Amino acid sequence: MIQVHLGHVFHLAGRPGVGDSAAALVTLPDGALVVDDDGRIVFCGARGELPARFGSVETVDHRPGFLLPGFVDTHIHFPQTYAGDSYGGGQLLEWLDQCIFPAESRLAEPEFAQQAAVEFCDRRIAAGTTAAMVFGSAFPHAQDALFSETRRRGLRMVSGRGIQTVGPDSAAALITSEEDALRLTAAEIDKWHAADTGDVSTALLHVAIVPRFAPAVTPETLKNLGDLYDSVRDRGVYVHSHLNENNRPGTGEVDTVKQSYQVDSYLDTYDGKFLPGSSAGGTSLLGRRTILAHCVHCQDAELERMAQTGTSISHCPTSQLFLGSGTMPWRRTVESGVNISAGTDFGAGDEWLIPRVLGDAFKVHISEEGDAGVSMHPAEMLFVGTLGGARALDMEDRFGNFDVGKEADFVVVDPSRTPALANSVIGGVRSTDGEMARDQTLFALLMGIRESSIAQVYVQGRRVHG
Repeated sequence: MIQVHLGHVFHLAGRPGVGDSAAALVTLPDGALVVDDDGRIVFCGARGELPARFGSVETVDHRPGFLLPGFVDTHIHFPQTYAGDSYGGGQLLEWLDQCIFPAESRLAEPEFAQQAAVEFCDRRIAAGTTAAMVFGSAFPHAQDALFSETRRRGLRMVSGRGIQTVGPDSAAALITSEEDALRLTAAEIDKWHAADTGDVSTALLHVAIVPRFAPAVTPETLKNLGDLYDSVRDRGVYVHSHLNENNRPGTGEVDTVKQSYQVDSYLDTYDGKFLPGSSAGGTSLLGRRTILAHCVHCQDAELERMAQTGTSISHCPTSQLFLGSGTMPWRRTVESGVNISAGTDFGAGDEWLIPRVLGDAFKVHISEEGDAGVSMHPAEMLFVGTLGGARALDMEDRFGNFDVGKEADFVVVDPSRTPALANSVIGGVRSTDGEMARDQTLFALLMGIRESSIAQVYVQGRRVHG
């Protein structure tokens, strides 16, 4: 059934980059979004300009609420669903050893894994996350539960089992042999990639190859995964991992990688250059369907290589604050030309809601030292949480904004459900300059949204339910 949705529309039209997103920002205070029988957008504009042919179709009036593109979370951990706010007595590596590896091992129990899959989907919907790149469980039955529950709810997801072939005793239950790592990953691709429609161009479910991070695998693992990716890249399979997250001198993740692999840069390990001296040892895992989370401590050459290959960053400022990992340099990263999306990184991040991540991004980047400090434009924030995520998933042609022809993924934000947000939107000071007033309204909205503000969530024009 064709539907007309009414509300205050915000989105980024066309194909802007993050740096020119302000010029692409569209606001329609009395807007109309028309969705056809196939769940595609056939009109987005002012209500007063609604074509006559839609005058008698069903109308859903969300006013005075807002219509925003669905939020895209490009880095979140399914097996950490119950591990938020875990205290490990240190930073990244201590936290993994003390809290996360034991928590993820609990999904070995099928009933617990099923419970986690249901909770994970509930929390996604409550947060308005319509599409996500999900770091998966090591256990195939847990991944089966996640994919099955995601399909039942009608959500978009890319996920892959977390691959570990080495690690501490606390990760013993998560570690497999080299042979099993390859076998289980290939089996997951065959079972779940585009399993809902059989066509990668229309599917909501997709699979990624997910080495946990370079310290959790070996050169042999990376060579085997590169060979596997070579064989499935043309099927639209993804790659996902962590990069340059924590650099505490001597004992941090970045130094650990450089010392153990004897490479020039962390990125080299994913770029097929994982032998001593950054010598080529296999096929690169970089590309348009590769997302690397964090990228806090990247060298210029690493950023340039990611931009060159179309690899995207999942920016996770909330978890970087939580683990004391530092701040991804905004200005330098944007200037490199690499695509930037947003990740909650739950459970290192203690938020499920992408707007909260965007709020943390604004705070950390305005606080960068000297000339590096920058006040993010609200359109940049919206880009990172919506269109940048769709681009990172290489599905910008399908969703991410309200351009005609795209699939209608959107959230309805009702300020009245969150009094503090309503007060800010209704009573906040606005400039007499129209463009600045627009930006101030969007900023207040993004900063003030809470889970209580998310009234309805739609994927492909169908409302999804928690």
